Amino acid sequence: MKTKLQLTLKMNDLGDIKYFLGIDFARSQKDILMHQRKYTLKLISKIGLGAVKPAATPIEANIKLSTKEYDEHTGSSNATDDEVLTDISRYQRLLGKLLYLTVTRPDIAYSVQTLSQFMQKPKRSHLEAAQRVVKYVKNHPSQGILLSNKQRNTITAYCDVDRATCPITRKSITGFFVKYGHSLISWKSKKQSTISRSSAEFEYRSIVSTVAELVWILDLFKDIGI
Repeated sequence: MKTKLQLTLKMNDLGDIKYFLGIDFARSQKDILMHQRKYTLKLISKIGLGAVKPAATPIEANIKLSTKEYDEHTGSSNATDDEVLTDISRYQRLLGKLLYLTVTRPDIAYSVQTLSQFMQKPKRSHLEAAQRVVKYVKNHPSQGILLSNKQRNTITAYCDVDRATCPITRKSITGFFVKYGHSLISWKSKKQSTISRSSAEFEYRSIVSTVAELVWILDLFKDIGI
């Protein structure tokens, strides 16, 4: 392919890919590691968290993020403690950067999916939760996706569902990931489109989403001759 391109275009062969669109490629004889270390460190520095202690988890357990400005239990206003941000673009820019980081970090997919629901009217608590995700990736900025050269022509999929986890809509969250051999090739964390009435129903919806992804992957593999 490169030889044919050089016949019609003036181009330089830079060798094996090492860095492209914020993604680093670390190679060995057995594996390729895709990570975003440079991108992560630049993000940490840009938002001023370089001297902050890293977080152990990307999001707090049992955290209840909401768009409402009052406490449902007491009826009192929390506007002074958790007011809507005056500059919402700050939150939107941060979430945009975190969304791109999920290209090589499936471990923050659930957290970023949750925080993306508050783009239109983010509050201080939402910004703090987003900053916690940055503190979490600070632990291991070089963590990424390992692509193995071990031959194993099988596709394996895992899926799960978190029932009624959204405090606003009471919808469930579907999560799945797909591996080709030993390599992770697809993953998603997404809120289900409807509210399920039974535990069996939201489990089946999760399986349906995973099977739809598998059908698409299998068709793609056939097209490219695998």
